[in-house]
Amino acid sequence: MGRVYYASFFSKIGTIYVASTEKGVCKISIPGQSKKEFLRWLEENTNGCELVESYSKNKQIIDELTRYFERRLVKFRSRIDLRGTEFQRRVWKALRHIPYGTTITYKQLAHRIGNERAFRAVGRANGENPLPIVIPCHRVIASDETLGGYAAGEKTKEFLLRLEGAISIENKKSAKCV
Repeated sequence: MGRVYYASFFSKIGTIYVASTEKGVCKISIPGQSKKEFLRWLEENTNGCELVESYSKNKQIIDELTRYFERRLVKFRSRIDLRGTEFQRRVWKALRHIPYGTTITYKQLAHRIGNERAFRAVGRANGENPLPIVIPCHRVIASDETLGGYAAGEKTKEFLLRLEGAISIENKKSAKCV
């Protein structure tokens, strides 16, 4: 039985919880998920690992997220430990290739994974993304260029896209698709 190290910190969007294993970051919980829900996810997805509170074991990802919110980081370097189905991991891998400051549609993302009819399944995989921001599911928008859903709420998604310059201040519908 291994250990999962977790910590929290305050960011520009509220309290963020992070968790890491020896392999890498396995969970990031942005506002909208309580600490109780976060810990329950860890218990259900880490095969009975011992949960240990540790800021130091999560220092790199916390520093990177802090720099991201300060617009001083566009690419995350922390190792990750993804937990999901094969399909979810394919979607999440494709998400990592969406450049900072740009967006794509759910349909375009489905096409990128080789199944353009799977846009609803792609949307569900986005919603299950355990590493939001690091795996930038916020960069996926609806085909009509509206923001679409986001687990932490549309206002958080809009904030992240504005932070990256993907949408203008005047018009939140003007996302830069690639």
